[in-house]
This record gives sequence, C-alpha cells and structure tokens, in this order.
Amino acid sequence: MELKTSPSPSKPLILNNLPDMPLPDGGCPRRTKTQIDFMLLAIEALQLGGAEVMLKVVKDLELQEIIPNRVSLWRLRSTNPLRQNSQRRPLTLNEAKALVIIAGHLAKRLTVPIRKLLFDYQQLSQKQLPIESHLQLSFYLEQFRVHFRSRMNSRRSGVMAYNSDEKLNQLGLELLGKLLFCTGTTGIQRFWVSLFDGEVI
Repeated sequence: MELKTSPSPSKPLILNNLPDMPLPDGGCPRRTKTQIDFMLLAIEALQLGGAEVMLKVVKDLELQEIIPNRVSLWRLRSTNPLRQNSQRRPLTLNEAKALVIIAGHLAKRLTVPIRKLLFDYQQLSQKQLPIESHLQLSFYLEQFRVHFRSRMNSRRSGVMAYNSDEKLNQLGLELLGKLLFCTGTTGIQRFWVSLFDGEVI
C-alpha cells in the first residue's frame, strides 16, 4: 500500500514579486530589519489603527502563512534591534518580503496624502515657515515621534542619534519620501534591493 505524503506548503506567490537575495546566514542584515520597521512605523503615523490595517492587508494578500496573527506581526517587527523588546531571532527573506510588500501596498493606498505632505513641506521650506503652521504635517510628525519614542530603546546608539524633535522630524520626512518612492513603477522592487546594498555577497 502506497502512503501519500502531504505536499509541503508553498510560499505565497506574491513573494515572487521581489527577488531573492543571497545572504550568507539566511537571515536579513541589521540595517534591513531596522529600515523595514521604520517604514511601517511611518505608515502607522499616517494611518490610524495602522496595526489592524496591516493585518487586513495580510489577509487580502493571502500572507497568513507567514503572518498568521497580531503577535506574529509584532515578533517580526521586533527583530529590529533598536526596539525596546527586540527579538533575538533572524528575520528570514520571506518574512522580510512579506513586510515590505505590506508597506508597499499601504503606501500605494496613501499615495495622495503622502504626496501632499511632501509637497506642502517643500512649500513651507521655501517660504521659511515652521512645520507647526501646517496642521496635517505637524500631526503626522507628532504621531511619528510618539511611536518612535514609545517603541525604541533610548539606550541604543542608533536611537540616540534621534535625540531631538528636529532629528525625528527629519527621519519622518525621509521615510515619507521612501514610501512615495515605493508607489512608483517598480518602486517597491527597487526599494527592496536597496535594503541590501553593501550587505549581499
């Protein structure tokens, strides 16, 4: 009698949209994990109920095999070594792909407000007006600062680099630019590759 073995689960097809990166230890570099989490942090500052929205996207994109619930999403994001409760576990390429695809998907949904915030910031800079004079931009940056300070470990040197409102504002604006970049043609693929610049052998 021939025994039938169940096929091993295949990875979600959407992950094929991003190329595999040949990392020596099978896990993602420190900078990659940090940048992905920062991108998702910016999305949370833009979108109220960000974590719930991300879980909805996980379901829509059929990524439950990699991120089955809220706890697993938190664990993946906590591989960022700058977090207060950083998880000492590797972030696999497929896990990183899933997080980047989620970020890219949400960035495309938020293209209009992201583009407007960056345009308005440019206008404020040209007129030498304070960010506080723009309600939406000021709100986004305040939310970003709150999220960053509540979740990152202030004793880490990488966090100490952002020890003022001005430096955190600059980081928040840079992340807006990266999110907008992801909304362009092949933007998410180019962003994905950029996360491994200088890290791949």
